[in-house]
Amino acid sequence: MLSLLTTGGVPGRSVRARALAVLVVLGTPIPGLTAGPVWEDDNHSYDRARRAVSSGEAMPLPQAMARLRETLPGKLIATEYEYEFNRWVYEFTVIDMQGRLRKVHLDARTGALVQVTDD
Repeated sequence: MLSLLTTGGVPGRSVRARALAVLVVLGTPIPGLTAGPVWEDDNHSYDRARRAVSSGEAMPLPQAMARLRETLPGKLIATEYEYEFNRWVYEFTVIDMQGRLRKVHLDARTGALVQVTDD
């Protein structure tokens, strides 16, 4: 007996299973299945941040995100770890409660607010 979710000509193989196989082959992330923040750049800021946290030079990202929520509540869109303002910072792109797109820079070591700007 065939399921209602079968692909044309392939008995027993669901559309969902086929779509998942295609996504896995293409290496495309599946929305809703990835946890955590989105890293915005291609310059390996995730790796730099991970090394800095391991060496004690930066606070862990969840701790920085908690500080962000205290500073500027809203929806987190993207995260970067970069050298700006003569220090390493976590740069968060946030949609604030009024719907404005904002950039929030927190000192990566202390969590202190460095700058908030409209983006």
